[in-house]
Amino acid sequence: MLDPVRHASKPPEDDETFRPSLPEVYASVKVPESGRWFLRFLAFAGPGYMISVGYMDPGNWATDIAGGSRFGYTLLAVILLSNLMAILLQALAVRLGVATGRDLAQACRDHYPTPVNFALWLACEAAIVACDLAEVIGTAIALQLLFGIPLIAGALLTALDAFLLLLLINKGFRLLEAFVIVLLVVIAGCFAVQIAAAAPPFADVLRGFVPSPRIVTNPEMLYVAIGILGATVMPHNLYLHSSVVQTRAYGKSDEARRDAIRWATIDSTIALTLALFVNAAILIVAAAVFHASGHDDVAEIGDAFRLLSPLLGLGIASTLFAVALLASGLNSTVTATLAGQIVMEGFLRLRIPNWARRLITRGIAIVPVIVVTAIYGEKGTAQLLVLSQVILSMQLPFAVIPLVRFVSDRRKMGVFVISRWTAALAWLVAAVIVVLNVKLLADTLLS
Repeated sequence: MLDPVRHASKPPEDDETFRPSLPEVYASVKVPESGRWFLRFLAFAGPGYMISVGYMDPGNWATDIAGGSRFGYTLLAVILLSNLMAILLQALAVRLGVATGRDLAQACRDHYPTPVNFALWLACEAAIVACDLAEVIGTAIALQLLFGIPLIAGALLTALDAFLLLLLINKGFRLLEAFVIVLLVVIAGCFAVQIAAAAPPFADVLRGFVPSPRIVTNPEMLYVAIGILGATVMPHNLYLHSSVVQTRAYGKSDEARRDAIRWATIDSTIALTLALFVNAAILIVAAAVFHASGHDDVAEIGDAFRLLSPLLGLGIASTLFAVALLASGLNSTVTATLAGQIVMEGFLRLRIPNWARRLITRGIAIVPVIVVTAIYGEKGTAQLLVLSQVILSMQLPFAVIPLVRFVSDRRKMGVFVISRWTAALAWLVAAVIVVLNVKLLADTLLS
């Protein structure tokens, strides 16, 4: 276990067991010690946007499209609630990383016995493979929609993105963040155009953000709602955020770390607000275009692509939809790779070349896509995408519960321990996530 006398007020570098997370980029981004607030804000801007990728990855698209086409704007409230949960959990991940100098995987290794750590590592690896599975499917579908490349060939092409991350990270972590932000802007821009063309009723959209009792009383709506939650809050993002926040070269005094927590939390909150816009935009477009025209059975990405332009009356709408999907798949590649490295090094203290790690993970994800596509075609691939989200849901408690436990423990956090009110809210969020995801799993297995 962590040394109970080593409070977070002691700089982590003074601990003889300290090993930096992502050592090749640890404390590589300079932070001005004084000066205008805007410069400090810019210094910490970046990690939050990398985290936001997981909240708008291809796995979210299927649930948002299904929710919007079937139930209109009603499930916007679920997207809002999921995002509020995400903002809290990612803020806790930031606090853990900055206060203790450990990412979530390292903190688990320090606290739990070896068998528990090994089980947690396996659970996290399963989540990363499931996330990678969604990225392979999303990217392959986008390549098929844009260029007519068969799904199997598109899935094989996704193996090449293993070298994209290596190229970017070797040029510096800020360039990697800039790449992610550019693609996020592309995604947001594509959906902004589609929403403008769809012109959804403003009053109906606002009412959608107000929770409705029907979400709980209607079994079909509840199932989709839980799917949206499961696809939104990603377990690997908690490991990732607690690590990448340490790429900033902030001071090690309590005041400097408190300042770093504040700016990093602002960064992630703004970025996750953008993710809320994108997630909501997917559902709003589906509601305004499909549900309003009576096409309430659109649940697959390919169907949405084919129907979007004719129903919207905008020839470029379907192309923008596919471009945003491709950008989403490419972006998710970066974050899943980094998360894989973090959990392997944190839990096992095992380092393998990044390109090998990437090819292994991507290979595991590509094989089922190719097999299912060859046997069942596009319909099977769509079902595989849903399955990947169920697997992610199963892993979420194994990341959320340790995180909340650690940041609530004064022996580990010292002066940075969260308040009792925040701890109570965090445990409530953890309980809601666990209960809803267990129900999602049970409904899926029994359906």
